[in-house]
Amino acid sequence: MPTTLLRSGSAAALALLMTATASASAWTLTQTARDNGQKLAVLAAPAASAASAPAGALQLDPARRYQEIIGFGGALTESSGWVLSQLPADKRAEVVRRYYDPKEGIGYTLARTHINSCDFSLNMWALDDVPGDYDLHNFTLAPMRKWTLPLIHEAQAAAGADRFHLLASPWSPPAWMKTNNRMDDGGSLRHEYRKPWANYYVKFIQAMAEEEKIPVWALTVQNEPEAHQTWESCLYTPEQERDFVRDYLGPTLAQAGLSGVKLVGWDHNRDRIEARADAMLGDPKAAQYLWGLGVHWYVSEDFAASARVHAKFPGKSILFTEGCIESGDLIGRWENAERYARNIIGDLSHWVAGFLDWNIVLDQRGGPNHVGNFCEAPVIVDVNTKEVRYMASFYYIAHFSKFVLPGAHRIGSSGGPAGLQSIAFANPDGSLVTVVVNPGEGAADFALAAAGDMLACQIPAHAIQTYVRSAR
Repeated sequence: MPTTLLRSGSAAALALLMTATASASAWTLTQTARDNGQKLAVLAAPAASAASAPAGALQLDPARRYQEIIGFGGALTESSGWVLSQLPADKRAEVVRRYYDPKEGIGYTLARTHINSCDFSLNMWALDDVPGDYDLHNFTLAPMRKWTLPLIHEAQAAAGADRFHLLASPWSPPAWMKTNNRMDDGGSLRHEYRKPWANYYVKFIQAMAEEEKIPVWALTVQNEPEAHQTWESCLYTPEQERDFVRDYLGPTLAQAGLSGVKLVGWDHNRDRIEARADAMLGDPKAAQYLWGLGVHWYVSEDFAASARVHAKFPGKSILFTEGCIESGDLIGRWENAERYARNIIGDLSHWVAGFLDWNIVLDQRGGPNHVGNFCEAPVIVDVNTKEVRYMASFYYIAHFSKFVLPGAHRIGSSGGPAGLQSIAFANPDGSLVTVVVNPGEGAADFALAAAGDMLACQIPAHAIQTYVRSAR
């Protein structure tokens, strides 16, 4: 604004200056980019004007509201707990804080953990390993007390108990409940153990609440029920999972006064979510117990599958419950972060209500993992040198989780140059959040039109930006 306007003494000129200053200060811009070293860098936002948006502008429509966003988070596995235990106390606390602290961290409020062991455990174990213990007299949280429970407590404390929501998932029942008498290598739940297995979930929820003061917010029925893995796994057809929920798990939770715990079916890949939805949500008796379905990103990027499920079952929610880069050899690649952004935008654009990453931290190999199934985590720790490395994926996830608050709604957005990916939200406080991703090799110019403002923007190659318009 020229200073001559101030010298004129004109009340109109002063009002114009104040309006322009307020408009400019209402926008913030945060950027992470591969080629300039910026990571969650706070930059000066482009000056906002009241000019008409040009053709092809990225336009927000806050009047068009879609699903409510529950939040973002990651998995608190035994492996993550072990890795963090190798660090000095201050470094360990810093990692947890950078994830879960609402001011110093990136805004995580969700967490996932495993009932019994999973591939990201140090070995196989169950919370009741006594064969034939139909009444679960020997159920205990003891196997979780060394590595897993301390991490859950730390995350809960960093987030704040009222903001922290824990999802629990079984990879396998105890071996003695299964057709193959093993926790690994597939197998199915024996019919005669369907009732005690349903009671197992109840025991877990009650023990977590009573002994650990950690409420379980949600359960999934089974992690990846169509995957016959060399690690802990248990197979259910769509009809078997439906019947277990309808006839055993749902009624057992209700009888124990635990109907408020959200029950999530499927917990597997997008490519088969529709078949599972038809079987489980299409059965009214099973559907009454189900809050919704969980989805993973392996195999498919058919994001519209979630929208098709939503169109059929609009009263049910869909939650992204797991995704990771599936090889320790790929640790540190920038395209890993871009995969996260593409999937978060793709899923949340199609009615998915929240995002849960896999392990929050792993070692330099992408483990430990008792079957050698290594992968990348957003935080990698060299347990020998004690170096903590924050991967590009940590910062890319943060561009969503730090700014899109629980209770936000996805809003309408359209336009923008080909090659850019974007999504927009309205937070409960009335602020607007727009995330823009450029996975291309060159910088891109675009116009952003929202709330009566027009911004002339530029995003570097291989970069992500978050624009926030404060509430007026």
